[in-house]
Amino acid sequence: MKNKVYYLAFPLLAAFAMFISIWGPEALAQYKDQGILDRPHTESVEIAGEGYRYQMNSNEKLYILSCCLNSQMFPESEMSAMAHEADAEVEYQELEGSYAFVVNRRGPSGREITDEEIYATCNEGLELLKEKGILPGQVREVDASSYDVTLYSAIDVLEPRNNVAVWKMSLSNSQKNADKTNRLMDAYIDADDGRIYEFYVRTPLLWEEIDADALVAAWAEYMGLGEPQPYESDNPLLETTPYFCKYVFAGMGSGQTVVTLGFYEGINELFLKVSR
Repeated sequence: MKNKVYYLAFPLLAAFAMFISIWGPEALAQYKDQGILDRPHTESVEIAGEGYRYQMNSNEKLYILSCCLNSQMFPESEMSAMAHEADAEVEYQELEGSYAFVVNRRGPSGREITDEEIYATCNEGLELLKEKGILPGQVREVDASSYDVTLYSAIDVLEPRNNVAVWKMSLSNSQKNADKTNRLMDAYIDADDGRIYEFYVRTPLLWEEIDADALVAAWAEYMGLGEPQPYESDNPLLETTPYFCKYVFAGMGSGQTVVTLGFYEGINELFLKVSR
């Protein structure tokens, strides 16, 4: 009797298992769908590349800019002329070396200072530099009728997320015969926060009246950099003028940025520039 029950139960169990294996997954999926479909759900995710530009600190941005300016293969005036005449946008594959300084033909992305805003931004920067004793108070404001501006991208080609957008502001070529006294001649301005990286300014000062150490320390504080260190070199021919002082700032990794404060006698032009 027991054997007959076993014989009858085994086919029933097998049939039930087969039924569950066929119907079970579909029923379970429908059950889960009822809790998901036609209902809003939120999920927190981490996006590693969020934002239009990798965020670098002031020392890193200055270092990238210095490397890119050093990588230019032509004198700046020729490079600028070629950039304005070129019709095609420069592609990474066409660039030589690890760093590139190219015209940003796409224009501001929406988060950057626009070409209409850059003049007011530059004037605000000049006022800050005057307040900090970096520039003399006689330096005149800039305006759209007297200055040309171009947006550039300074790019680490091997690591493109390391890039800095800068506006170059230059006294217009149409102003050749204009009075250049107390005028800004050239400047590189951060397209994100408006800080002035480089400047060439005609001033009433003489080199003997300039405290280079104090001026560069004030500029470093304005830029958010660390303390400047003297650049040690016995070569007196590092610049085309005998009136200059060089300083070193930490860069990226083991790299360093050299900042030069100099003065051209005769035209009374004070300049601060960056290099690697």
